[in-house]
Amino acid sequence: MNEFPQVATIAGTDSGGGAGVMADLKTMQARHVFGTAVVVAVTAQNTLGVQDFMAMPTQLIDEQFASLAADFKIRACKTGMLADAEHVHTVVKNLKRVDFGPLTVDPVMIAKGGAPLLAEDAIQTVRDELIPLATVVTPNLPEAERLTGQSITSNDDMVAAGHALQDLGAKNVIIKGGHETDPESANDFVLLADGTSFWLSAPRVDTVRTHGTGDTLSACITAELAKGQSRMNAIKTAKAYVAGTIKASIQVGHGHGPLNHWAALSNEVTTNDA
Repeated sequence: MNEFPQVATIAGTDSGGGAGVMADLKTMQARHVFGTAVVVAVTAQNTLGVQDFMAMPTQLIDEQFASLAADFKIRACKTGMLADAEHVHTVVKNLKRVDFGPLTVDPVMIAKGGAPLLAEDAIQTVRDELIPLATVVTPNLPEAERLTGQSITSNDDMVAAGHALQDLGAKNVIIKGGHETDPESANDFVLLADGTSFWLSAPRVDTVRTHGTGDTLSACITAELAKGQSRMNAIKTAKAYVAGTIKASIQVGHGHGPLNHWAALSNEVTTNDA
């Protein structure tokens, strides 16, 4: 009874279906785990941008955590959009209260269209309270810069930022290089708790259909951890999954379109020692 792999996403919704809780649940389903959710915020959003959002009452967030803990056996969880310092603190308080397994932190700060999804006063709270709880943290380059206070303009900078994030308490770090200028490939730096480090590379695809890549990567890591995969294999699988969802694109919306969440893993992702 109750042994099927179960996971939780703790994040905001995307009414357009491409990111946030919606992308997380699609990814979890595709990776053969049962997804549940704690909704922290609700957005009015589509492929053109975020038009508005509202954070949930903190009491309702407490009650969602309690509901999941009372019935489900959550083996791994992830965070996404957390709105502001008060809501980050509420999530941290609840994560300390329940056992939801390994935590993947996607430190969502800005939407693909440029809208802020995390208040300025919350960045310090994420750094001080949430990052130390993370089994895996998955910032993109701008997020890694904000969290570490370091400029990242080279591979060496990504390596330094990875170590800085470990100094903040994160055990395993993947810094997503999608914002870098390499025209041929998207290169992510991975630093594991045991000191192992490597690069994951996937060919770039000339497309604007990349909405929800960060959510999808972190949700896939969460799913693989719930199935008992190692941190290394979970991260590698997630990179291959995201690469596949981008390559096998679907035509939805008029802006930054969503990924194809039922795509197969890409076999073009390569691993190189750091």
